[in-house]
Amino acid sequence: MKTNLQTIPGYNINEYLLVLNPHEELRNKIKEVKQKFYDDFKAPTALYGKPHLTLISFVQYTMFEERLVTRLKNVAMGYHPFKVELKDFGSFPSHTIYINVTTKEPVKNLVKELKPFQQLMKLDKDNKPHFIDEPQITIARKLLPWQYEKSWLEYSHKNFTGRFIADSMLLLKRRVVDKNEKPNPYQIAQRFEFQNLPVSTKQGELFM
Repeated sequence: MKTNLQTIPGYNINEYLLVLNPHEELRNKIKEVKQKFYDDFKAPTALYGKPHLTLISFVQYTMFEERLVTRLKNVAMGYHPFKVELKDFGSFPSHTIYINVTTKEPVKNLVKELKPFQQLMKLDKDNKPHFIDEPQITIARKLLPWQYEKSWLEYSHKNFTGRFIADSMLLLKRRVVDKNEKPNPYQIAQRFEFQNLPVSTKQGELFM
């Protein structure tokens, strides 16, 4: 975040994530990978957050949430469940190790459907929404150079497989805190089921 966000009286600012959530068994499998990464390389970010596939991250005033939820619900009602395949590991040199998503197109198409609502996710000119163009599930980020080099040497040869049906997306949120405060865990604000309804049905239900 580029600017210090000061909470204006009466205006709470939240950090939001819109994510796809793997089923519990796969989440537990990914948690084991993250725990082992932490044990081997002492990277605290490996233990942060629950395993999920992020679509968008942004900060916004709470007052915009209701309007945004309405728009996201509309997109989800018209979107179809799809399969997400995970295979092996990738990296963003020199700071992040992640699990590869091999079925990128349906995820990218979903992100494209969400872009028309980016104004509702933009706090100000310095705090715009970040749309994920390269779908992946993060194992650890903000790695130190030695952590990245040593871990990528190992993880570039490691195997991992997993799959799940994305039948909904979750909006997660937590309050923005000062630098000195410890951030709270993200909470689920809303779940949006993919219903694959025709547009006319969607709009009819939305405005009833």
